[in-house]
Amino acid sequence: MSQYNKKDNLIGQATSFLEVLDHVSLAAPINKPVLIIGERGTGKELFAERIHYLSKRWDQAYVKLNCATLSSSVLESELFGHESGSFTGANKRHEGRFERANGGTLFLDELANTSLNVQEKLLNVIEYGEFERVGGSKPVKTDVRLICATNEDLPTLVAQGKFRADLLDRLAFDVITLPPLRYRQEDILILAETFAINMARQLELEYFGGFGAKAKQILTSYDWPGNVRELKNVVERSLYRHDNAALPLQKIILDPFVSEFRPTTMMASSKKISLPAESTSSAPAENSSAASTLHHFPLDFKEVTSDFETKLIKDALANAQFSQKKAAQSLGVTYHQLRGLLKKYNLLDSEA
Repeated sequence: MSQYNKKDNLIGQATSFLEVLDHVSLAAPINKPVLIIGERGTGKELFAERIHYLSKRWDQAYVKLNCATLSSSVLESELFGHESGSFTGANKRHEGRFERANGGTLFLDELANTSLNVQEKLLNVIEYGEFERVGGSKPVKTDVRLICATNEDLPTLVAQGKFRADLLDRLAFDVITLPPLRYRQEDILILAETFAINMARQLELEYFGGFGAKAKQILTSYDWPGNVRELKNVVERSLYRHDNAALPLQKIILDPFVSEFRPTTMMASSKKISLPAESTSSAPAENSSAASTLHHFPLDFKEVTSDFETKLIKDALANAQFSQKKAAQSLGVTYHQLRGLLKKYNLLDSEA
């Protein structure tokens, strides 16, 4: 158990967080597959690790693989291994993750990115405890506890024919859904202080001077679409750029790309098409600003209005220090209406 304690950096006191810890403790001793669902940055890998080290397999191998980082063919070889000569470059037998994790736990992250062919092989391993290496014909026995994670809604993917229903049935012996950071308000400052203290050590500062009132307000009002991972990056960045470590940290840098010289500003303005100079030279001075925003017709109305609304939303977010509640107020819409617009224009990730 001591090996796990060194890795235990799951911190929080929110009810939703503590309920997940209880759920993990309940599922850990059972030698069955577990599915962890959560948004990006919620700590799916940390919870998977906790399940392993609280299980009866804690002293056996713990093997990890991110399924999104490999093509389907390479992923199949990494999971199940391959025989010598099974494909070009396969000069010797390769043991896959299932063989290396024998007797222990295999954690598969980004499970939704696997192909239907790989999903079928995963199902066979779960059902029969054996598989064949790529290019092989001899079954290989394995005893592995499988923990999988994804930020996708797998039942929806099943309905769309993108994920096998029978595999989901076997994996979903128990499903642990992680709460986003926005539902753990009381944990934000606790986590932020922990990250800041660790960063102060890396910067070889004598101590961390704490957060000022303004910094606390920004940290607790921001929506954190990137969750705990984003909070860690923001706190570390802000402390690194803090000019006086002896004073409380006041300036929180949510978006390091904010700059009046950011190239996207030029790109957005270049989409506007002004009338030719000879058409506007005789226009009254008071109409010059309006004339500069006119467009040539015909045009794509949906594209033009979409660009305008997108820029307006981004400007409102930046002006509100990326607090979605304040941005919604400044735009005269409800918070849920703004969330709908962010989703409509695919800004839920980019606005971070």
